[in-house]
Amino acid sequence: MTTSPGAAPWPTALDYDPAAKTLSVTFDNGDVFALPVEYLRVESPSAEVQGHSPAEKKIVPGRSRVGIMHIEPVGNYAVKLIFDDLHDTGLYSWRYLHELGREHAVRWPRYLEALAQRGLKRDP
Repeated sequence: MTTSPGAAPWPTALDYDPAAKTLSVTFDNGDVFALPVEYLRVESPSAEVQGHSPAEKKIVPGRSRVGIMHIEPVGNYAVKLIFDDLHDTGLYSWRYLHELGREHAVRWPRYLEALAQRGLKRDP
């Protein structure tokens, strides 16, 4: 399946490297992202992290060592990531994973700044 004009890119490969703690996602438009698990965890699409509005978004500290225990497919549109800190809510749609990859260079520094402003650390 290839992406039609105006459609979201479709994944062609999803690979987890537990040693590097990265989830690599390849899309049919040629985009390839190696997403750090810590980044995926702190940007979880769950209401527990995102809240119910942008003002309610939580800054999640202490996840520098988090890994993924299990990846469950959800239909043909998403995956559920089960982290070793036992966080298991939130569905990572293909669209959201692509968005996280595209926006990593903006979102990650914003997260680090939010930690610093609150006196929080990445390490557990």
